[in-house]
Amino acid sequence: MQTSSLDECYREPAKETRGYVFNQTMLRVKDPAVSVAFYRDVMGMQLVKAIPFEAFSFTLYFMGYIDGPADYPTTDDGRFVHAFGQPAMLELTHNWGTENQSGPVYHDGNSSPQGFGHIGFCVPDVEAACTRFEQLGVEFVKHPDDGKMKGIAFIKDPDGYWIEILSSSNIAGVVASVS
Repeated sequence: MQTSSLDECYREPAKETRGYVFNQTMLRVKDPAVSVAFYRDVMGMQLVKAIPFEAFSFTLYFMGYIDGPADYPTTDDGRFVHAFGQPAMLELTHNWGTENQSGPVYHDGNSSPQGFGHIGFCVPDVEAACTRFEQLGVEFVKHPDDGKMKGIAFIKDPDGYWIEILSSSNIAGVVASVS
């Protein structure tokens, strides 16, 4: 659907929804040590809070971006509040024991039957980010110059989930090139 005016795009939200924040997207992960390291070391996120649920045999790992050490909560309660109050947190859910299973444990949503597609990260420079990903041995689904949509890439995380890599400064050109 093509839009041509702000009236078609923006609607004043219901007053009852003021203060709502899109907080998290949850991905199930096989091995939290591998997945937390990927999102921390490859994607630059911080582990804000790990919350074990012993009675149910799973742990939640909340990953997010923090501007610097001064903004990183130093108390357990502070990290808990931060994890549930920030926009765009990534919740990695580990069901205990899956790290010992052989092969993939979860469906990535992109093979049949399709469902979930991907998460996306906006980066300042797609080419530079992809050069770094290649140096780190990250698996690519699509390089920036592959296919019809030039300037965006797709990589895979350790569980095979697709991650779109794009830049806000060139996305309009990417979309225009295939429209």
